Amino acid sequence: MKLEQLEPGDAIYATAHIYNDGSIPELPEGALLAEPGTRGLLVQIGHLEEAPQRNVFLVRFEDKDVNLGPPTGCWAEELSASMPT
Repeated sequence: MKLEQLEPGDAIYATAHIYNDGSIPELPEGALLAEPGTRGLLVQIGHLEEAPQRNVFLVRFEDKDVNLGPPTGCWAEELSASMPT
């Protein structure tokens, strides 16, 4: 399944280390948000005004206690619709 076919609430997986780039003010810049294989829930698919041709995926990743973290903007190349092997 392609990422663009997912709907809000669907499971999605990180394929790369995802760090806070400073856009989540309640966490330190550079904080690790997800490791490869981390499951998250898709919140929304959109785009940035600066890059309308690229989709940005808003995801809430689970922590080790299965609590959802803050919404995090990710690019398609950082995500997979299926658990990475």
